[in-house]
Amino acid sequence: MKSFETKQIIIKVPTNNNKLLSKTLENINRNKEIYALWKVINVNAIDRLGMSDHGPVHFQIVANIALRLCRIISKYGIKMSAVTDFGLTNDHCEVIIFLASIFHDLGMTICREGHEEFSLIIANNLLHQVLDFLPTDERTIVTSEVLHAIIAHRKNGVPYTFEAGIVRVADALDMSEGRSRIPYEDGKIDIHSVSAAAIDKIEIREGTAKPIQITITMNNSAGIFQIDELLKSKLKGSKIEDFVEVKAYVNRGSEKKLIKEYKL
Repeated sequence: MKSFETKQIIIKVPTNNNKLLSKTLENINRNKEIYALWKVINVNAIDRLGMSDHGPVHFQIVANIALRLCRIISKYGIKMSAVTDFGLTNDHCEVIIFLASIFHDLGMTICREGHEEFSLIIANNLLHQVLDFLPTDERTIVTSEVLHAIIAHRKNGVPYTFEAGIVRVADALDMSEGRSRIPYEDGKIDIHSVSAAAIDKIEIREGTAKPIQITITMNNSAGIFQIDELLKSKLKGSKIEDFVEVKAYVNRGSEKKLIKEYKL
């Protein structure tokens, strides 16, 4: 029988003196059930379906990107939805964004098709555990906002909140290097795997024309598919599209040869 190990995985994000986020992170990092679920996700995603990483590496990247997007936007005086609609603090909003980022693919433990809906069921139970330090009303609001952000990340999802839109865009921005190269390196040749392998680097910083400047460096023009077909669709209707400028460049010199032959 194959050994199933739930080796401890430590999620790291900059908490920036956010005590609510620090406590949430502490609860996540000591929850063995979450570790086990992440293992199951990647058995399904990578081993069984030949897909890209959908586990803790992906979640940590998305969480860090999402928090960076949130903090840049907030710096420009834009209030998150949980602040304006419920009177919560920006610290609560960062907790919402963080939890949605690390729980949005939990439904992959059950099935790829409809995994967003399945994620709601699993996440709802876990949220009551990791948010047990919050008063009932705050815990209820944060839980609801996290669940909304999870369902809004699906292909045709419609974010009602800035928090949900941020997570939706952050998920799409995890397109560089290791994660997306798994199918390509396993020999799967299609526009998705080749375009993903064409993305070398993504930089997110404060912009000049708009609050957020996203710069994408590619080794091959095929990477445009990732930007125009995937990122563009996630950015549209995200509620943060007016605050984001995206620029893409191909590395200087000749383009990297990504395929030798393609057959139908």
